[in-house]
Amino acid sequence: MKMRDVILFAIVAGLIIGTGFFQSWNSALLIVNMGLISAIMALGVNIQWGYAGLFNVGVMGFVALGGLAAVLVSTPPTGEAWAAGGLRVILGLILGAATMVGAILMWSRMKPGRARGFAMFGVLALGFFIFRYVFDAGVAAIEAVDPAATGYLGGLNLPIMISWPVGGLLAAGAAWIIGKTALGLRSDYLAIATLGIAEIIIITLKNEDWLARGVKNVVGLDRPFVVPKEIDLQNSPSFVESAAGFGMDATMASTLYVKGMYALLFTVVLLILLWLAQTAWNSPWGRMLRAIRDNEVAAEAMGKDVTRRHLQVFILGSAVCGMAGAMMTTLDGQLTPGTYQPLRYTFLIWVMVIVGGSGNNFGAVLGGFLIWFLWVQVEPMGLFLMNVITAGMADGSALKEHLLDSAAHMRLLTMGLVLLLVLRFSPRGLIPER
Repeated sequence: MKMRDVILFAIVAGLIIGTGFFQSWNSALLIVNMGLISAIMALGVNIQWGYAGLFNVGVMGFVALGGLAAVLVSTPPTGEAWAAGGLRVILGLILGAATMVGAILMWSRMKPGRARGFAMFGVLALGFFIFRYVFDAGVAAIEAVDPAATGYLGGLNLPIMISWPVGGLLAAGAAWIIGKTALGLRSDYLAIATLGIAEIIIITLKNEDWLARGVKNVVGLDRPFVVPKEIDLQNSPSFVESAAGFGMDATMASTLYVKGMYALLFTVVLLILLWLAQTAWNSPWGRMLRAIRDNEVAAEAMGKDVTRRHLQVFILGSAVCGMAGAMMTTLDGQLTPGTYQPLRYTFLIWVMVIVGGSGNNFGAVLGGFLIWFLWVQVEPMGLFLMNVITAGMADGSALKEHLLDSAAHMRLLTMGLVLLLVLRFSPRGLIPER
């Protein structure tokens, strides 16, 4: 890294430390934790866009699959739900998959013509009705089991940290399906496909209560084994004594300790992923991807399998986003599908990559921290600014009320302004690709 890059990271660190001094260390650690997760998401998008030029606007879907993995891995199974309809749901899913496989085999083995079309339609129609007959009955039975508290199958009751790589695997599987379908298309069609499938994933999470309670949310997820509960720390005489030695009450000290442990875990994951990404970037595989990105025709003329390499990097980047989604759900302690909004999980991540510097892993990390800091702090700073501007205006003034109400929109204004300024004065990002 150059000295300029170090200075940029130091400035962002200074902003976060200043938050601790002027607001609270609780807020500063919250920014650090979400900044680390955002940096991992930005790293995943940078692997796809910066390495291979793949325009993925379905980040939200892969993040949501990571959150689903946290539920499926860590929550205890609901025995009554499994007894009521678990086997029927599993059988229904198998029948649905068998219908698709049968239709594909029939299409590939029959001669082209009207007969193949009728046979294909017949298999899909018959399979669909059988699938819905078996599947819907199982779902109704599961969701009827104490819907206020459970109403879903539950998970495997394993440590929640296992869900982090599992979230990456779920996202990688979805990326393989999308890639096999859409990577041969133009970049704009790939963007449409990823956006559409991301919306399908979110709609499924919101409506399929048997899977993860839908919009009822799954709360009270376990923590990693190295992260204690605040109440346990507050009941520990040695911790209370140590907190008093630093001049803090046990409640605040326990909150900071827990957030600090999360920050340590997330930092380790980010450093490992950053090292792997840098190693891949500097390897012959990484140089080949950049050659494909810069000139697909020339790379294909030299014998490179462009579609296969695109599929590889698309899967890798999506897996990183899925892992970040599982980590974020772990930090929140709950899965809330209603909060997966494209503005936060797609647009914001892309702003991080563009501002930080696409094609540079350190730039993606810098952008993750900087943009998340601004996303959190701009609204209170905007409200303070509006209060200063309107201090001399009479109470009840329409202009004063309008300006104060406009503070809530400072986030979007600032994101757009930052993006325009960076594109104007540093179009390749704050830490550009070298």
